[in-house]
Amino acid sequence: MTPASPPRVRRTLLYMPGDSRRKIEKAAGLDVDSVCLDLEDGVAASQKAAARETVRRALAELDFGGSEVLVRLNPFGSGGEADDLAAAIAGHPDGIVLPKVESIDALRWLDAQVTGAEQGNRWPPGAIGLIAMVETARGIVNLKEICGASSRLQALVFGAEDLAGDIGATRTADAWEVFYARSAVVTHAAAFGLQAIDMVFLDYTDLDGLAREAAVGARLGYSGKQAIHPAQVAPIHSAFTPTATAIAHARRVVDAAQAQQSAGFGAFALDGRMVDAPIVKAAEVVLARARAAGIDA
Repeated sequence: MTPASPPRVRRTLLYMPGDSRRKIEKAAGLDVDSVCLDLEDGVAASQKAAARETVRRALAELDFGGSEVLVRLNPFGSGGEADDLAAAIAGHPDGIVLPKVESIDALRWLDAQVTGAEQGNRWPPGAIGLIAMVETARGIVNLKEICGASSRLQALVFGAEDLAGDIGATRTADAWEVFYARSAVVTHAAAFGLQAIDMVFLDYTDLDGLAREAAVGARLGYSGKQAIHPAQVAPIHSAFTPTATAIAHARRVVDAAQAQQSAGFGAFALDGRMVDAPIVKAAEVVLARARAAGIDA
């Protein structure tokens, strides 16, 4: 089951704690692709009910401009997910983020609940998207089933910190301990036509480290990265937006390939290097990402 193309670019997915109206208001004024109002990790257990009401009111009252607005629930089976979803749905967000997805059951439950809400409110069917966070060993080994669980599914989010804790790994700056899972998430996302959102960089004061890690994620094929502080938005946007040089080269490759095809040739040389179908496809991806980011390519 392959869903329709994702509705928008998601270079940065910025979390804001659901119990802080002040921080949510700040996020509404930022130039960020996706704002995620968090009812899970960013909210203390004693503040869950208050956070639901804050999120419900924020969705109804604030203008987030061109940003996609998401709500992250507590995990399926936690006991809080149904109340979280009720508060989120009341504000009609663009999408729902479900953490710690380990099986198709979680997404099928969420899909059914969202479908029922759309039907009951006479909203356009399929308008509310789903995003699955994969951050446990069980989730990684069940990626194929998770990716095919719902036609609403638009993206996978990789949770490195929870995964490391689940498998007993020690987190390091080079992230080799989570490399297999990080690669598995982006590979499965590509196979099912989904976006892949890379892991959080926890030290929000180290913008140089963030930029390096974001650049690695972009090279791996991720389309964006999670953020936990507004200061992280600009470095992440930069890493996942093609540069003018990359766009110009990609355009030359695609134009040359079209000319060669018209002349009846397949592989050809450009600037002393062989260009064949995989190189052309990579160039087309660069141009597509540039256009999605609003750049004339």
